[in-house]
Amino acid sequence: MTTATANIGVVGLAVMGSNLARNLASREGNTVAVFNRSFEKTQAVLDAHPEAGFVPASTYQEFADSLQKPRTAIIMVKAGGPTDAVIDALVEVFEPGDVIVDGGNAYFPDTIRREKQVRETGINFVGAGISGGEEGALNGPSIMPGGSDESWVTLGPILRSIAAVAEGEPCVTHIGHDGAGHFVKMV
Repeated sequence: MTTATANIGVVGLAVMGSNLARNLASREGNTVAVFNRSFEKTQAVLDAHPEAGFVPASTYQEFADSLQKPRTAIIMVKAGGPTDAVIDALVEVFEPGDVIVDGGNAYFPDTIRREKQVRETGINFVGAGISGGEEGALNGPSIMPGGSDESWVTLGPILRSIAAVAEGEPCVTHIGHDGAGHFVKMV
């Protein structure tokens, strides 16, 4: 069994996901679990960035087991069906009180639907707009998380640690509930 050593996880290791994972890993206090449906991609990211100290997983169960409770995972996969598939897989291995964050470019009505479905399991679902592209993901994005107040307690300090800073303040705040984060990103 894998030891729960990571405080945050990233699912989806294409350019945005791997850059976001690297940003998280570079901030004091963060240990990052990483998962990609193809372990070859995970291995490529591990090989390219050994300094990050990533905690790799080859299955969703191993990924969940590597995360401290409440488990928190940021999904960085293609919007639509791929996002739904990852959410379904995480719901199978997460527990009430855990947090699933969709950091992709979801359409806010999809986020509202997903939040309602996931809430029924007791797991928190957050739709978070992330702006700044590849460079922002790596060096400091503007982040617009929606979701429950409970999820913000866990997620807030993590997101503040990686957000861009303007006028001395991190470019992140709890936008509101349901699809608020993705609505603001769309606007």
